[in-house]
Amino acid sequence: MKLDNPFLIRGYAGPEYFCDRAAETQQLVSAISNGRDVTLVAPRRYGKTGLVHNAFRILEKTHATVYLDIFAIEFATAVLDRLDSPAERVGRKLLSFFRSCRPTLTPKDDGSFAFSFDLAPSQAKATLKDTFDYIASRRRKVAIAIDEFQQVREFPEKGTEALLRSYIQFVPNAHFIFAGSRKHMMDAMFVSPKGPFYQSTQLMALSPIDAGKYDEFAAGFFRGDRRTFSDGAFRHLYDRFAGITWYIQSILNRIWTHGRGLDSAQQVDDTVDELVAEAESFYFDLLRSQTAAEQSILKAVGREGVVKSISGGDFITRNALPAASTVRSAAAKLAERDLLYRSDAGYVVYDRFFGLWLKRL
Repeated sequence: MKLDNPFLIRGYAGPEYFCDRAAETQQLVSAISNGRDVTLVAPRRYGKTGLVHNAFRILEKTHATVYLDIFAIEFATAVLDRLDSPAERVGRKLLSFFRSCRPTLTPKDDGSFAFSFDLAPSQAKATLKDTFDYIASRRRKVAIAIDEFQQVREFPEKGTEALLRSYIQFVPNAHFIFAGSRKHMMDAMFVSPKGPFYQSTQLMALSPIDAGKYDEFAAGFFRGDRRTFSDGAFRHLYDRFAGITWYIQSILNRIWTHGRGLDSAQQVDDTVDELVAEAESFYFDLLRSQTAAEQSILKAVGREGVVKSISGGDFITRNALPAASTVRSAAAKLAERDLLYRSDAGYVVYDRFFGLWLKRL
C-alpha cells in the first residue's frame, strides 16, 4: 500500500519506506540464522526498532518472529499471538505474570512522576520457566527481539538478568536480539565480565545512516512526486541533527505535509521552529518539574549544545552553576531520566528539540 507521506516517524511499513541499513540488516539476519544472539545498542531515535523489523521481514521466511518493548511488558501476549498455540493454562500464567510487572507511574508533590514496577516475586521463576518451556516446545525456529532490554535492571526482583540468562541458554530453537539505548547499562550486562550475559552475544552498535544514502532515499520520494529537492538543504538538515533518524524523518514528514519540495536551509530551519513551538507548553512544564540545579544545567547544556566536561571549571563559571559535585550529581540524575545524554563528544540534551528550545530561553 502506498503511503500518503513516505517519511515515517513511527512504525515500519516495508523496505521501500526504510532507508538503507542494508549492512546492519544483513548482520542481524546472519547472526540469528546462524544461531547467534545479538546485543544491539544505540541511543533512542536512531532507528533500532525499524532495523529489527526490517531484519524480521527476511527472517519471517524461516522463523516465527516476536518483537516486544520491555516497557510494555507484553512478552506473553506477543509469544502467544505469534506462535499460535492453544495452551490456555500457560497463557493464563504468562498473562498474569506480565500484567503483574507492568510499570506504574505515581504522581509526586513536585509535579513529576515516580516510575516503578509492581512485580509479584513469588510468580517470577515459575512463570518465566513456563514461558521458555513453551517456546522450546514449538517446532519452528523463533527470533525474539526485546527492546529497551536494559530496563530489566530496574526490576525490583534481584537476579532477573541471571534468571533470564539461565532459561535463554536452554532454548535451542530461539535466538534473541537484545536492544538497548543506555550504553553503560547494556555494557554492564553484556560487556563486563561480572555480567550474566558476558560473551554470550554478538555485539552491534548502531551509527547514523550514511548522509549520501539518506540523501538518495529522500530525493527519490520528492523527485518521484515531481517536487523540488535541494541536496544542500538536505545536508544542512542532516548535519544539524547529526544524522539522527527520527529528527530527519520528522522534519521531512512535515515539509511533505505542506505539499512542498525541499528547497533551502531556511525552509529546514523554519520547519524546526514550527515543531519546537508546538511543544513549547510541554517543555515549560518539563523544565519546571526539575530541581533548580537541574534546570540550570539543562539551560547551560542547551545554550552550549555539547559540553565535553559537565563539571569542568570553565563550563561552571561561564554558566554560574553551583559546585562541581552538585553539577555531577544533578547531571547523573538528568541522564537517568533521559534528559541528558553522554555522547562520545560530550553531554547533550537528549531531546534535540528540547535542547533548541532551551537555547532560546
